[in-house]
Amino acid sequence: MVTDARGRGGRELDRVKPVFDDQRMVANAGVLLVATLVDRLGLEALIDEAVTLGERSAATRPGAKVLSLVHAMLLGADSIDDCDLLRAGETSRVLGHRVLTTSTLGTFLRAFTFGHVRQLDRVLGETLKRAWQSGAGPGARMSRSP
Repeated sequence: MVTDARGRGGRELDRVKPVFDDQRMVANAGVLLVATLVDRLGLEALIDEAVTLGERSAATRPGAKVLSLVHAMLLGADSIDDCDLLRAGETSRVLGHRVLTTSTLGTFLRAFTFGHVRQLDRVLGETLKRAWQSGAGPGARMSRSP
């Protein structure tokens, strides 16, 4: 179960306190760090802006779909069917986006072309830029090794 610092359910990630009251939740609690980073970098909106599938089915909300796939892979999924692990317990509340069904994720992936992969490549570049601008890079204090 995921609660805020006062024991109430909520969405403010900085105040979320993982409570290990379910055996299945222990393994998934680590996604909280990733969800916080995704939220702070604004990745869902960035993906929604950058990835366009045109008139294809599953073209809407690409941000939630990409993030569902990434979060599932971080938790050990290695197939579309394994993405159901995001639906276990309270995991979806931590993620900050609607967890989509495996059939929707499969339809989304089948719509991809090489051009769509290039769109995601641009998302990666912008993500790294945002991360470095927020202080994730080595900065000026990094000393060089001889």
